Amino acid sequence: MKPIIMDVDTGIDDALAIAYAAHSPELELVALTTCFGNIPVEEATRNTLFMLEKLGKSVPVYEGAGAPLCGTLKKHYARHIHGEDGLGNAWREEPLGHKSDIAASDYMIQQVKERPHEMTIIAVGPLTNLALAMEKAPEIVPLIGEVVVMGGAVTVPGNATPYGEANMVADPEAAAVVFASGVRLKLVGLDVTLQTLLSSDHLEMWRSAGHELGLWLAEMTEFYVDVYESLYPGIGGCGLHDPLAVGVAIDPSLVSCETMRVTVVTEGEAAGQTVGSYEGEPRIEVCMKVDAERFLQHFLSRVV
Repeated sequence: MKPIIMDVDTGIDDALAIAYAAHSPELELVALTTCFGNIPVEEATRNTLFMLEKLGKSVPVYEGAGAPLCGTLKKHYARHIHGEDGLGNAWREEPLGHKSDIAASDYMIQQVKERPHEMTIIAVGPLTNLALAMEKAPEIVPLIGEVVVMGGAVTVPGNATPYGEANMVADPEAAAVVFASGVRLKLVGLDVTLQTLLSSDHLEMWRSAGHELGLWLAEMTEFYVDVYESLYPGIGGCGLHDPLAVGVAIDPSLVSCETMRVTVVTEGEAAGQTVGSYEGEPRIEVCMKVDAERFLQHFLSRVV
């Protein structure tokens, strides 16, 4: 089993990614850390605890950054994409569980030092928690097994701005710190995630199975599908951005990568843009192609 920490800003696709990871025997879900992003960090923590209870899983949750490294929010919360509650307006009640006392970045430092070269961090929100950990304890960088990041748009336009993907736009300085650190990193960006599609038919499959979790996930995800339909008329589904990062952590052969130096624009209207170059160091693996059908079938076989 591969030990993982999932760093989330729990909106709809984060919730699907958590279910995917929790139901995958290849992964040891050690903990979840939370960050601002789709919604404020306090709500991301609440949604994460709520999701774990839906899954019947006991996994510690550590709350992290409520704002970017610079201290000022750079983009609006994505309630128009993920619903007022971040879960497609399908949130029901306050979770019974509670967050742990340690800050997310401190927990990351602790775990990496306790399990050197073992821990994989799957980061599917802004990279603020990881950047804070690296700034507090730069000695952890070579001790991290791998970082799998859902974020960026190296060869395609952004989705939060014409230039930048949402997680990068939310905290470009944090992304710049992480990408320049030399950590072993795989970037699962819009270059590949936009090639994945969970269709309305799949939601009907979840409903017809009559499983309580499937019924709830279908209700939650229908909001996301409707948003996609309004943005891309006729698409008939939604992208599986965050779940693909989990899929890549389980089976790297789902994607093909090119090794590049990636820099992040931190100022001006292009803030959050990820710029790839075949020159210079340090380099990271940028996912460029995905076996979308094989990934989708794997995801569907696990998530419910």
